[in-house]
Amino acid sequence: MSAIKIKFLGAAGTVTGSKHLISAYGKNILIDCGLFQGLKELRLLNWEPLTFPADQIDMVLLTHGHLDHTGYLPRLVKEGFSGNIIGTSPTLQITEIILKDSAKIQEEDTVRANKFRYSRHHPALPLYNLDDVEKTLPFFRSKPLNDWQSINENIRYRFRYNGHIIGATFIEMEIGGKTLVFSGDIGREIDPLLFPPEKPEKADLLFIEATYGDRFHPEIPVIDALQKIINRCTERNGTIIIPSFSVERTQLLMYLFWQLKKSGKMAKIPIYMDSPMSRNVLEVFHQNRDWHKLSPEEYYGMCDEISFIGTVNETLALAKDSRPKIIIAGSGMAAGGRVLTYFAKYLGDANATIMLVGFQAEGTRGRALLEGAKEIKLYGKYFTVRATIENMEGLSAHADQNGLIGWMSKLAGKPERIFIVHAEKEGAEGLQHKIKTVYDWDAEIPALNDHTEITVIP
Repeated sequence: MSAIKIKFLGAAGTVTGSKHLISAYGKNILIDCGLFQGLKELRLLNWEPLTFPADQIDMVLLTHGHLDHTGYLPRLVKEGFSGNIIGTSPTLQITEIILKDSAKIQEEDTVRANKFRYSRHHPALPLYNLDDVEKTLPFFRSKPLNDWQSINENIRYRFRYNGHIIGATFIEMEIGGKTLVFSGDIGREIDPLLFPPEKPEKADLLFIEATYGDRFHPEIPVIDALQKIINRCTERNGTIIIPSFSVERTQLLMYLFWQLKKSGKMAKIPIYMDSPMSRNVLEVFHQNRDWHKLSPEEYYGMCDEISFIGTVNETLALAKDSRPKIIIAGSGMAAGGRVLTYFAKYLGDANATIMLVGFQAEGTRGRALLEGAKEIKLYGKYFTVRATIENMEGLSAHADQNGLIGWMSKLAGKPERIFIVHAEKEGAEGLQHKIKTVYDWDAEIPALNDHTEITVIP
């Protein structure tokens, strides 16, 4: 008899920092390698060595390229990891873009913190820099969808299409007669850009995300909801700032704005996209047309409708421009990036609007605005919030509770164990209760660094 050892190194009791370590038959396999975001106590975890030696991890399998699933990779390499980092081709393209952007933002924030001395650390240092990212990229190895890949005679895995963002998958892994399924982040059945996620047919051990485990997306079509909010905002004759995730969300907004303008359903107001990373992601869409629904005509049409901001000087000039406009800028939770430049200018403007367009994790500026904060801290200073805060529901790339329950509907039988991960407390408990109600299956909610062992008989 042998055993599968499981250790939850992230996305356990929280929605960030996805890392699940699987040890079996002499191999240590890390599923995702994400950065903790949001609350300070979570962010501090990024600075601590993993509770398992990095140099003993044989490989990393990535479900998709988001920062909370890939952002710890350069740090892992710094700690001694030297195995393969494996994902689909678009996932690795997205991961490279995101890691370089993350490193650049950290370097810029460090320079600013040291210049204005608002960090408690002297000198302030980045978690990793661009050189660390360059040292990580040689470990990347791409694998196609659906093809089984052998690790040894007892372990194999494959990637399956999962919607959510371009390149995203769930992972099926067979270990000694047991089937493990790692959901990654599950996309939505109806998405303007992406195809519906596939569904697993078998899972002895199921690791399922529950970001929206207690929530439901609005029934109103997303383009209609966006039209109402945008038209309401433009009546104030001010600037609209949209903190947006650079992968998929920005591209979706571009597409929807193009559709609204083409149909004459929104005001003729200039739209700017200020995110070099989002422009790079557009190129990933262009290079991987089998992964999404956009035709070449739609792709070029929506790109022509947007004005792209390139340099920091252009950002500063646009922030000073008092004319009404829409600005889409990263990051999506306002944790960093160029959107903060616009926040500094427009948070105190009563005619301005801040439109939130996705999940806002605990401890982020986006979450604070969503919960009615009267002031926001930027660059070591507090800025009064006078702008109108709008929450655009329905744009999330995550399946809601119904979608998560539906994603499990093709399973042939009851999994031996179900682990609910990648969720805050309410989301995890909401999905746990719904799984029990619909399927009469029990599900566990592991905590950070919990571990368990499953016996296998080859």
